[in-house]
Amino acid sequence: MFAGLGDTPVHIRNFLHAEDCLSTVGVMRALGVDIEFLNEHELVVKGNGPHGLSEPFSVLDAGNSGTTLRLMMGLLAPQPFFSTFSGDDSLTRRPMGRVLLPLAQMGAKIFGRSGNNNLPLTILPAEGKLHGIYYESPVASAQVKSAILLAGLYADAPTTVTEPYISRDHTEQMLANFGVRLERSRTSVTIFPVETETYRAPNEIIVPGDISSAAYFLTAGSIIPGSRLLLNNVGINLTRTGILDVLSEMGAHITLRNKRQSGGEPVADIEVQAAQLHGVSFGAEIMPRLIDEIPILAAAALFAEGDTVISGAEELRVKETDRLDAIAAEFSKIAPGSIEEREDGLVIHGQRKLRRAKVSSRGDHRMAMSLAVLAAAGKGAVLENPDSVNISYPTFFSEMERLSAARRKSV
Repeated sequence: MFAGLGDTPVHIRNFLHAEDCLSTVGVMRALGVDIEFLNEHELVVKGNGPHGLSEPFSVLDAGNSGTTLRLMMGLLAPQPFFSTFSGDDSLTRRPMGRVLLPLAQMGAKIFGRSGNNNLPLTILPAEGKLHGIYYESPVASAQVKSAILLAGLYADAPTTVTEPYISRDHTEQMLANFGVRLERSRTSVTIFPVETETYRAPNEIIVPGDISSAAYFLTAGSIIPGSRLLLNNVGINLTRTGILDVLSEMGAHITLRNKRQSGGEPVADIEVQAAQLHGVSFGAEIMPRLIDEIPILAAAALFAEGDTVISGAEELRVKETDRLDAIAAEFSKIAPGSIEEREDGLVIHGQRKLRRAKVSSRGDHRMAMSLAVLAAAGKGAVLENPDSVNISYPTFFSEMERLSAARRKSV
């Protein structure tokens, strides 16, 4: 997205060739941005400057990607042209009101189904510049924050977003790398309107490995006896490393090696070895740093001694599926009587007897991968709807099979 607002070519390396990222590519191409794939994991992006996006000829398809949709809503709200978004069945059910509210306060005109809360959504041309606002977000959400900041690029005055806790800050890091002026103070960030002459796209961006994807192997390495894994080039941005903190508190043997910078973000190689875990409690304060990792942490908790109590996770009810309900129902098929569902979280009783079962991902990529790790560490499972992993990690099952083959060989 940010490379597409520049007017010089940006070579992006380590691109994730998965459905969510390809949805973003499709949307940016429809807006007049030139994108050329050199291979599956490298592409060159060249736009027409910060004010160079053009009106799309057809409906923009965000697929399953809430990140694509919500960030593009912020980017397109200030534009002087008409655009409409659609998405898949899952995205159509996800709420957009939390983004629409602050954008409307800035002067955006966005209309959708169910009281402007659901797709399809239409963004009408902006009448003049949007207004800079101070917005106190009721939730710590990087998607909400990023949408407001992107709209603030084109506002008539600075825009400030304050959160109850700091959410992931990749947007702020990347915008600063493109020459955009931002100021941060505690849980607030202020963006200043973009100056065309100071918006400078870097020649190259090397994307760090995603710690949310690494989380499945960090957990597998912790709970499968005899495991020892080294995960290379993983992003360790402090707003994303809640998974490392919780696993370490549970007693996991995790070591960060070769710390360095990549694409303006901190990265490291992460070594993990099998360990005996124990139950912990964590809640709302750390949730923005590991909200996507709750399903795999629930799998880890089933192998821990004692209970694990998760609270402040009500955000999971409006993801690709209601993940609290999905974890309680699907994990309980493998570990009966082990999980209690609460309104904002879960209580997981560890070290109960596991069994082989038929389970469903419910079309949710993170559920699919978490159930696969749970099955691999337990007695196996038959997994329905496994193709959902293509949304974020198309090679997940081949990586799991490679590690399983290596484990069989070592035994």
